[in-house]
Amino acid sequence: MATRTVAWTETAAKQRREILKYWTSRNGSTKYAESLIQLIREKIDLLLTHPELGKTTEYPETREAAMGNFSIYYKIFDQKIIVTAFWDNRQDPKKLFKLLSK
Repeated sequence: MATRTVAWTETAAKQRREILKYWTSRNGSTKYAESLIQLIREKIDLLLTHPELGKTTEYPETREAAMGNFSIYYKIFDQKIIVTAFWDNRQDPKKLFKLLSK
């Protein structure tokens, strides 16, 4: 069986970049952003091994993997996991609904 891979949608990648940029600017340091990047890597590695680890959501075929204040929203395919959103859980959930309902 081929190894499953992860792909980030443009939207999810942009969200991740914006969150990392925000925390770097806010803290005047990359230390928190670097720890968040490591946390993301660890969660993605876990999802590659156990793709159904995340809880199901109200969005079609979408699962959520929580990481404290952040969540990764993704879809599972035979050979790939597609990350559809990287979300700061402190944001207005209506924005997430609009994003994932597309």
